[in-house]
Amino acid sequence: MYLYLNGDVVHSREAAISPFDHGYLYGMGVFETFRTYDGHPFLFKDHLNRLSQGLNELNIAADLDEEKIRRSISELLEKNELNDAYCRFNVSGGAGDIGLKTTPYENPTVILFQKELPPTEPLREKEGVFLNLRRNTPETGERLKSHHYLNNMAAKREIGPSLNQEGIFLTKEGHLCEGITSNLFWVKNGELFTPSVDTGLLNGITRRFILALTYQLDMSVREGLFGKEELLEADEVFFTNSVQEIIPVRTIGSIHFPGRKGKMVRLLYEQYSKYKRHLNSIEELQLGG
Repeated sequence: MYLYLNGDVVHSREAAISPFDHGYLYGMGVFETFRTYDGHPFLFKDHLNRLSQGLNELNIAADLDEEKIRRSISELLEKNELNDAYCRFNVSGGAGDIGLKTTPYENPTVILFQKELPPTEPLREKEGVFLNLRRNTPETGERLKSHHYLNNMAAKREIGPSLNQEGIFLTKEGHLCEGITSNLFWVKNGELFTPSVDTGLLNGITRRFILALTYQLDMSVREGLFGKEELLEADEVFFTNSVQEIIPVRTIGSIHFPGRKGKMVRLLYEQYSKYKRHLNSIEELQLGG
């Protein structure tokens, strides 16, 4: 596998970073995961904007020239002989002295890598599982897609390695928050519900896209603080993330849901499929793209 490392395309066997990289020592770094469809990186502008915001929060200076990165994505797709691919764009603080740094990071480590996606099944259903582990609070004012991932790792260990389950985080107050690697939605009486960012969830790019789609379709949407009883009384439940798209829920415990047969799930997936091969940003959708 070839990857992009600090301006160069290298084979993964040759890639190396400093043991004093503050992304490794202190978790000072952020990343984005996204998909390409027929070579097109879906909603790439939004992913890059969120990455940039996270870097500003962590005081990391990085060159995020969009066209340059797009060329790197295309070059890697060609080198790796891929078309539809999982992509991860990662920026850390780079090498520094041992100790907590308060001045800006000016020599970041920038890595872009890709991997082949497994054969995908549209609207693959999962079982939702309420986690005993509670969602931790964000390290900063709003949760970043950062290297601070222990809460997610511990949650995955709690439910085990099955690909057919997704854990559901509650906050310490008992409010619904998000999945381990996804955002959470449900439908009741034709209205769409999702937890508010006030719960400390990661404001996913696909979450934002789904909300933009519902506004385009003139659907009723409620973001707020909700208990798990409201989820269990839903007509439909689904998760979202940038790699697995829309993930219908078939069961939570003994409660059954329509899964991929859900009316709202099918409508949103139809709309999602309509845009995923050409849309660069949610703003384009809002402007009629």
